[in-house]
Amino acid sequence: MRYHKVPDETIRRLPVYLRGLCSFPNNGSHSISSQQLADILHVKSPQVRKDLSYFGDIGTPGVGYDIQKLTKHIRAILQLNNVHCAALVGYGNLGAALLKYTGFGTFCIEINTVFEKDPRKIGRVVRNIKIEEVSKISSLSKRGISIAILAIPAAESQDVTDKLVNAGVGGILNFTSSYLSVPANVKVINIDIGVSLACLPYYLPVGA
Repeated sequence: MRYHKVPDETIRRLPVYLRGLCSFPNNGSHSISSQQLADILHVKSPQVRKDLSYFGDIGTPGVGYDIQKLTKHIRAILQLNNVHCAALVGYGNLGAALLKYTGFGTFCIEINTVFEKDPRKIGRVVRNIKIEEVSKISSLSKRGISIAILAIPAAESQDVTDKLVNAGVGGILNFTSSYLSVPANVKVINIDIGVSLACLPYYLPVGA
C-alpha cells in the first residue's frame, strides 16, 4: 500500500524503527512502548508516535505496540516482505565495500548484479557474482531489478543514471557527489560521505 502525504523524513526513519524492533531484548514481553523504542534509537518518543500515526492506529494506549505486529506492519509499508534485488554500478574501493556489507539483508535487499567499465574487472567473479560490462544495464528490466546503487565517479553518474532509468530502475542510492536529474517517478537518495564528514569539525572544540 502507498501512503500519501507522508514526509520523506518519516519514511527514512521507518527502517531505523525496524532495526530497533529487531534488536529489542527478548525478555518475554510481546509489546514495546514508544518510549522504549525511542530510548533504543536515541530519539524522542513523541516523534516515534507521530511517525507511526501516519499509518493508522496501530498502538494501544497504556500498553504500546505489539512487537510482532508492528514489525510486520513496517515491513509491509516499506514493501520489505520479499527480497528486492539491486544492481551495483562501480566496483572500485567503495563498490567492493558495499558488496561485502551484510546489513542489507536485514531489510531484504540483495545485491546480485555488478556493473563495471574497467575491462580488467569485467568477467571477474566476486561473492558468486560475475562483474558485467556497463552496457548490459539495459537488461535490468528483463531481470526484474528496479533498484540500483551508484558507486562511480561523479562525471559518469548522469550518463549511467539515464541508462538505469531507461532500463526501468525506479530507485537509486547515489554515493556520487553529483545531484542526478531523473523523472518524477524515480526516487534518488543521495549519500555524500564528503559533505557529511565536512560537518563534523563544526562540532569540535575551536582549534582542535
